[in-house]
Amino acid sequence: MSMVPGTGVSPYRTPEFFEPLSADAGGGGWRFGVARLPPIRALAPLVAKASALLAGAGSVTCEEFGLQLAAKAIEITQSAVPRRAGAEPSSLARVTRVVRMIDNEPSMPHRLSSLAQIARLSPYHFLRMFEDLTGTTPHQYLLRARLRRAAIRLGTESARVLDIALACGFGDISHFNRSFRSEFGTSPRAYRRKI
Repeated sequence: MSMVPGTGVSPYRTPEFFEPLSADAGGGGWRFGVARLPPIRALAPLVAKASALLAGAGSVTCEEFGLQLAAKAIEITQSAVPRRAGAEPSSLARVTRVVRMIDNEPSMPHRLSSLAQIARLSPYHFLRMFEDLTGTTPHQYLLRARLRRAAIRLGTESARVLDIALACGFGDISHFNRSFRSEFGTSPRAYRRKI
């Protein structure tokens, strides 16, 4: 990756890059108001596209994808609310480990009580901390992690849709199809044809 001469900074992280992009995306400014974006439905197609690009599949270049991602981030952060302060760093670290565990093993059965126990927090405190950290509930996060994993596999493997759904933790193909359509705006088969 090239750098801005004499700065050691990528040109994709400068005001000169974000200002016109922000104007084109309808943003009022290019500065991000929050440190991270929650795993919301609007990002699901981009996350799946990024994963397909990393796996060597996909229909856009990395540069095109980077512009799409930056524009969407600007659009979303215009309405994002910063996370409440005051959480204990040790609690945040334990919840972060649980989030990573869900990301690494979304097909495993994860219940609120067992996740809270892993984080060594009460279920109520865990739920509150999880929502503060991710912007969504553990169940919604798990569902989206499973759907992202399924989208990646649909774009990179030739396995049957049913087999992918089951391997990603869905016990019911109709629930998988409804959830996938709701998240990605298309059926799993149509999504596979587009990738």
